[in-house]
Order: sequence, then structure tokens, then C-alpha cells
Amino acid sequence: MFSTQTYTDRRQRLAQFLGSGLILLPGNGEAAMNYRGNTYPFKQDSNFRYFAGHNQPDLVLTIDAATGESRLHGDDLTLDDVVWMGEHPSTAELAERIGACSGTLEELSRLLKSAKNVHYLPPYRAERHRHIEEWLGEGTTPSKALIRAVVELRSVKSAEEIAEMEKAVRTSLSMHAAARKTATPGMTEAEVAGLIEGIAIAGGGRLSYPAIVTRNGHILHNHYHGNTLEEGDLLLIDAGAETSSGYAGDLTRTFAVGRDMTERQQTVYDIVDDAKRRVIEAIRPGIPYRELHDLSARIIVDGLKDIGLMRGDTDEAVATGAHALFYPHGLGHLIGLDVHDMEDLGEDLVGYDDEITRSPLFGTRNLRLGRRLREGFVITVEPGIYFIPTLIDRWRADKRHTEFINFAAVDAYRNFGGIRLEDDVVVTGGGARVLGNRE
Repeated sequence: MFSTQTYTDRRQRLAQFLGSGLILLPGNGEAAMNYRGNTYPFKQDSNFRYFAGHNQPDLVLTIDAATGESRLHGDDLTLDDVVWMGEHPSTAELAERIGACSGTLEELSRLLKSAKNVHYLPPYRAERHRHIEEWLGEGTTPSKALIRAVVELRSVKSAEEIAEMEKAVRTSLSMHAAARKTATPGMTEAEVAGLIEGIAIAGGGRLSYPAIVTRNGHILHNHYHGNTLEEGDLLLIDAGAETSSGYAGDLTRTFAVGRDMTERQQTVYDIVDDAKRRVIEAIRPGIPYRELHDLSARIIVDGLKDIGLMRGDTDEAVATGAHALFYPHGLGHLIGLDVHDMEDLGEDLVGYDDEITRSPLFGTRNLRLGRRLREGFVITVEPGIYFIPTLIDRWRADKRHTEFINFAAVDAYRNFGGIRLEDDVVVTGGGARVLGNRE
């Protein structure tokens, strides 16, 4: 946790944004895995954690937007709870740590039933839906004003937040370095995945999202770990650690198992690496991230033209979406307490605005962040090149973008897989800085 003043200041700023009404920020409860007493690893609601700090379940924060008064609601442990779980601070003690008053959940229910104007965020768990209906009745809707205020406050990271993210990235780098050193022919993907998860836990947190550890890197979100590695396989690992304070790292590396890359593998790798490096060099406050995504796409198209897989005018190829056969996702996203920061509030509300809206084009429409960058944003930069047999076959059959794609030459890469490279970058006053400061 940060200092009491940090949480007090955050809540005061939030109250000032709203001006009136009661702000309701519930924390998460435990989620049963297969019966009530066997739960998934606890994950706190990130908005609650941003304003209240605590990582315990079954707490609720309210803020009077008119006065700024904050109250942390929860029920203290029973004697049976203490027997099974040990001593825990009381709700009053937890509230004091963040500069708030305290109350019970029964008092919360009465407060909400009497409140005239309650601001709450979109619920993403069924339990949260049920609680809101119980507290406020059916027919209420999330507060757009609260969503806008939270996005504004959480988007720009403070120095203490960036320091926590440095910790997450350093642990993430250790995970990737260990995987590269250890992965050998005959191992399974699961063995590598287990190694990196252990390093995340040893670092004081957990994985910040389910790890992608795959010899089939052309499957973008591949969480299957059952394959056995063979010499020369491209192993794509997309994995990050979370600190004890909840801040996330998100890195991707791709390497050949058991030997150096072939000339063909290295050539494609170098195109992706060049795109990542040149985009990071181009980052600065005020530039739309959509422009940087298009820059990465042009670099990839030029590289693929050099090896005979694409042709024609680069700008036109990107404008029509021809590059998306090989690069069907966005360049990156905001990262913070969530690996895809605040996307529970609505991806377009976080990543876009009235000036810059989402593209309808295949591939580019998957760009999660398009709006102008600001100093203090922490973002991922993750270009990639993939050879997806089903997509290749579909586009060839439909004769899509034949003026830009040399489908005959692409055939030789059908079993290539995919390469993605990803760093976490903070936008500074004069450009950008890659977190972690080492490979």
C-alpha cells in the first residue's frame, strides 16, 4: 500500500470531479472454484484498490462527493473465522490506514437505500450485479460521470505507481530470462509455464494474467501448454508479474528452442524488433497512439515487401487493412493495476474519445488504445507478425488484397508460427522510457 495521504488525495480529487451524490466503490468477494470453501486466488477490484488500497475481500468504499467524507464498510471476523484464518485487522483499523471512517455492511445497506443519487461503475461479476440490485433496486444504471472521472484519474500514473510497475517489469524480465535459459527440446510448454509462474510468486505477487507459453505463436491468446518443444521451435512467451500492491507487468519475448534462429526466423524477428524500436523512439505526449499503430504497420509492410510476401504502395496497404493478414491485433494498451488498464469501464471509453474513434477495419479495430498520449501514461508496445493458416486460406479464397499480398510466396511460411515482442513504456515529457532498464 501507499501512504494514507495518497488514498486521501485520490478520493478528494474523485469527489471534486463529481461534486454531488454518493460514490459507491465495492471491493470484490471471494469466488468459489467448485464449492464455497475452495476459492480462486483472490483478485481485488482495481478501482476499489486504487481509492482504498486494501486487498481484503468483502469491503465497500463510499465517498460523499459533496463533502469528500469517505467510509469503509465491512464486517469484522467472527471467532470461527479467526480459528481458520488467523487474526486480521478490524474494519475500523483498515479505515484508519486510508484516512476514512468505518461502518458495517448493514449500515451500508441503509445508507444506500436512503441515498438520492448513487454513482457506481459497470459491474463485471454476477455477484456485483446482485448486490447493486439489492442495494439500489432494479433499473439503475452505471454513472457515466464516475466512469469519466475514474478514467481521468487512473490514466496518468504517479511516480510511486511507476516505481511499482518497475518492480513488476523487473520480475517479468527475470521470468523471461529464466525461460530462455531453461527451455530445451523435450520439455513441455507446461514445464516452462510452471517455471515462470514460480518466479512471479517468489517475487511477492502472482502472474498478472494467465501466461501464454506456446510453440504455436500464431494463436494470439493461446493458453494451451500441452505441447512438447522441439529443436528450432519458435517459443512465444507473453507473461507478466504482478507486485504485491497489484501493479502489472506485461512482456512478450520470442526465441528459438535449443539453437539460434534460422535465417528466415531471424529476418522476421528483425522486422518485428525494428517496428517496436522505432515506435518507442516516436512516442511523445500529444501523439495519437492510432498513428503509432499505423507506423508499426507500415514498418511491418515494408519488411514483408523486402522478403517478397507483400507488394504495392505501403501507405495504401495499411489504409485498406492488407497488413492485418500478418498483424491482426493492435499495437498496445494502457497498463497499470489491470494488465489492460480499466477495460472493465468500457474499452472505447478508456482508449478512445470524441476526437479519435475505433477503426472498423479487421485487425486495426483490435487496437485498444487510439487516443493521444499524455505524460504519465504507461503503455505496452507489442507489434507482431503471424502466419495463421486458416486466415491465409480464407483470404486467398476470397481474393482479398491480392494487389498487396503475394499468396504464392506466403505458402512457404504456413508452418512458421508467430513472433511478438512487447515492452512496457512510460510516456515522459520528452518522449518515452522503457520500464525495466535491461533485457
